[in-house]
Amino acid sequence: MRRMSKKQQLNDNEESVLKKSMYTGFIGGVLFSLLASAMYYFNFLEVNPKSYLLTSWVSNAWTDTWLGVLFTTILAGVVSLLVAFLYYLVFRKIKYMWVGIVYGFILWTILFLLFRPIFSDIPTVMEWSLNTWITTICLFILYGTFIGYSISYDYMDSKQTEDIINKS
Repeated sequence: MRRMSKKQQLNDNEESVLKKSMYTGFIGGVLFSLLASAMYYFNFLEVNPKSYLLTSWVSNAWTDTWLGVLFTTILAGVVSLLVAFLYYLVFRKIKYMWVGIVYGFILWTILFLLFRPIFSDIPTVMEWSLNTWITTICLFILYGTFIGYSISYDYMDSKQTEDIINKS
């Protein structure tokens, strides 16, 4: 059995953190898309996640079936890869949960206020009920916290592993 050098172990450790970040992003996108779909189903939201990711560009009948929900969920996971990668590049070294909370709120602001003109079939934020406001903001804060805390935790854990490798 071949022993790896310290440099190879450190590179593998950094690659592992990036891979875990991408897994976290995909899983977070899928889970929170399903959660948002359930909230829409139970009338906590007036805005369906399909409206942002799918029906703004595709107007086929299949988008209103379970296939539309599945496709939207997978698409949310793919988009979330970019969100997680951005967090990994910019904030991974910060271990405080507040960064994830703020990150989630910034994502909400970007999606619902800045990118609003792109999505033509969705009512403006000012037309939403208070229930939709609170639910979407809380959902995005929870999503940002999930992404942020998971990535930062993995990064800090890898730094501890690197310290152990360097000391040996």
